[in-house]
Amino acid sequence: MKQGLFVLVAAFGVSLSSASGWDAPLFQSRDPLAQRDSWGLLHQTPALNPTDFARRESWRLFYYSKSRGVLATDPAYMGALQVALQRNGYYCGPINGYFSPEVSDAIARLQKNHSMRVTGTLTVPVRRALYLP
Repeated sequence: MKQGLFVLVAAFGVSLSSASGWDAPLFQSRDPLAQRDSWGLLHQTPALNPTDFARRESWRLFYYSKSRGVLATDPAYMGALQVALQRNGYYCGPINGYFSPEVSDAIARLQKNHSMRVTGTLTVPVRRALYLP
């Protein structure tokens, strides 16, 4: 099966990810804050936000060790958080990279809907619910 797939790729110039429907990490975006679902597949938004050009860590793994205070001051991470909250219907404000009271209210609504302790702060369960590092 695999050998036939590689022959198909070589013969027709079709990429491996589109030929088999397989989304390996090799073919995913290098953006560590890109939106992902529970299987790790990418979900890219069609429009660009001002926070898309902010400095980001080079690997997704680096965000797991940062505290919520550090992440709340990172404009790239807060922009990704705002986009994820907006995509799930909790946030309707601008994507500006700031931890505002509207973002806190959106997090509180998410926490209430997911049966978490409602604090309105960025916690690890909130990050997991939004599939963010």
